[in-house]
Amino acid sequence: MEDFSIHKKTKSTFREYAEALITALVLALIIRTLFLQAFTIPSGSMLQTVQIGDYVLVNKLAYGLKIPFTDEYLWRGDDPQIGDIIVFKYPKDTSVDYIKRVVGVPGDVVEMRNKQFFRNGQPVKEDYIQHLHPDQVGPLDNTRPITVPPDHYFVMGDNRDNSLDSREWGLVPRGYIHGKAWRLYWSWDSTSHTPRFGRLGRLIQ
Repeated sequence: MEDFSIHKKTKSTFREYAEALITALVLALIIRTLFLQAFTIPSGSMLQTVQIGDYVLVNKLAYGLKIPFTDEYLWRGDDPQIGDIIVFKYPKDTSVDYIKRVVGVPGDVVEMRNKQFFRNGQPVKEDYIQHLHPDQVGPLDNTRPITVPPDHYFVMGDNRDNSLDSREWGLVPRGYIHGKAWRLYWSWDSTSHTPRFGRLGRLIQ
């Protein structure tokens, strides 16, 4: 005779695990969609601030709350500020995500003159940048003045001589911004094949 109590208990246990798994997946999706999202850094355009192999948590509520899976806001929070490091959809291919630093906000006039960045006619001191080739002037080291329009941002990489950014492909629409880079939750050195434990939890700024 079949033991229905055992069958019922087994079925109940399976159902509990399934419900717990589904609940966890739904919560993870909500958190990823509305609050926090993880991104990896595959290139060196933000050296030395962000390293290749860093894993970044992005605060998706920093600039407002978007309608899921759209670029439209349910409500707008603070606007991005000069110096913010943001993750956004690459304007020329929105399936690709980029990370750069905001250096020009709406109303600013920005330009490059022989590797020196100017905002509103004034040279900007940028302690966070590095120049791999300080004595070589490339095509992106001199740009015409650009006035940043409403709801757009001028961004550049901290590794200034090795960054394709707003100097080359233009401005970032506000709706393309995923959020503000917040902290490193993991970092992997692919050369030595070891974790960079000293970078874990570091605030990105």
